[in-house]
Amino acid sequence: MSKAVRLIAFLTAVLVLTAAPGAPTARAAEEVDLLLVLSSDVSRSIDAPKFKLQRDGYAAAIVNPRVLDAIRSGSLGKIAVTLVEWSGIGAQKIVIDWTIIHDKASANDFSAQIVEAPRAFADRTSISGGIDFAMAQLARAPFQSNRRTIDVSGDGTNNSGRDVTFARDEAVAKGVTINGLVILSQPTSWNADHTNPPGGLDNYYRNNVIGGPGSFVMVANGIEAFGQAILSKLIAEVAATSFPKHAQLR
Repeated sequence: MSKAVRLIAFLTAVLVLTAAPGAPTARAAEEVDLLLVLSSDVSRSIDAPKFKLQRDGYAAAIVNPRVLDAIRSGSLGKIAVTLVEWSGIGAQKIVIDWTIIHDKASANDFSAQIVEAPRAFADRTSISGGIDFAMAQLARAPFQSNRRTIDVSGDGTNNSGRDVTFARDEAVAKGVTINGLVILSQPTSWNADHTNPPGGLDNYYRNNVIGGPGSFVMVANGIEAFGQAILSKLIAEVAATSFPKHAQLR
């Protein structure tokens, strides 16, 4: 028997076995109500106190009873979340990989990991790189949902990598919603236009960063307001409730 004939016979046998009743089949990805990427700015303008308050805000919000109630109110009662941090172009990192949150215990575990994880970067600000990296995480998610959201928080404009509107538009074209959480800060001599661009950072995010159905910008007037802002934002995202295009916390 020639090698070609033996190969054909082998492939035929494989096809018969895989098509036979009881043969193992690929498992469908577990469905959740929402795939959510928490995408956090850790560029140079995010100093140590800002970084801590930002991390503490996420950690507290994910275990808040109102967020857990919003999760339970979904048709499946569970969401999948990953936390990533980003800075300059090429500086993005998964801090906590995809995790299903469905109850207090799973939320507490995710919260504890947020507090314990070391800071990833302290470089320039590539919002576009952060969006592209978040899209890559959605593509590799081991779970499935019709709702996919990127939650971008930051305190400055895009100053590294490609044009942020290109990244935003590509994500929206694939059915992803991008929401923004803007952290306002006082102008400084070395980065005034970065953290306080003409028209305000909230308008910059509204015009260049957010997109998709129901997208919105939440504004925290100072880092101290971040905790309440991320709480309100998570509730709106998880529950898929309508939200003003622009909301401000003082």
